[in-house]
Amino acid sequence: MKTSRQAAVERSTLETRVAVRIDLDGTGRGTFATGIPFLEHMLDQVARHGAIDLEIQAEGDLHIDAHHTVEDIGITLGMAVAEAVGDKQGIYRYGHAYVPLDEALSRVVVDFSGRPGLVYGVEFPRAMVGDFDVDLFREFFQGFVNHARMTLHVDCLRGRNAHHIAETVFKAFGRALRMALTFDERGGRTIPSTKGTLA
Repeated sequence: MKTSRQAAVERSTLETRVAVRIDLDGTGRGTFATGIPFLEHMLDQVARHGAIDLEIQAEGDLHIDAHHTVEDIGITLGMAVAEAVGDKQGIYRYGHAYVPLDEALSRVVVDFSGRPGLVYGVEFPRAMVGDFDVDLFREFFQGFVNHARMTLHVDCLRGRNAHHIAETVFKAFGRALRMALTFDERGGRTIPSTKGTLA
């Protein structure tokens, strides 16, 4: 079992350069420099509500649009989580959270199963929040689950305000991660699977 649940991952392509540092046993500190302020606001929710220390730096082809940068941040963050969590010995594995914000309510359920899967049921009432294209949230989560190798169900149950919807999704994501990554003291530090592995 890993005693330190930290990781530092860098990923470079012709389109982006992304560096992520993460401590799963942190205090909720987030530091971001991505050139995408609204995404940084959402990532800060993950850090704070997940009790994860998270540092993300990214440079991308934002002169085209934010697609590549958002997706590659999701990919690199997923890689960092997978490295930090290790063999998943002793964790709860499953996590869930419901988070409201005024009229909006979202639910996120996670499983550190070792199998990437995304079910995304979020509809926004408008396409943009400021200059951020909300379609890119799906790309972020898809990149994340592919490389964190986990199952993620994201559902907005109700909401009218696009900012509120996004914020409930990311707060619930952080809370669900926090639950799943917590050590189960009754589990005896075993791998939480009848297979004996979550690789």
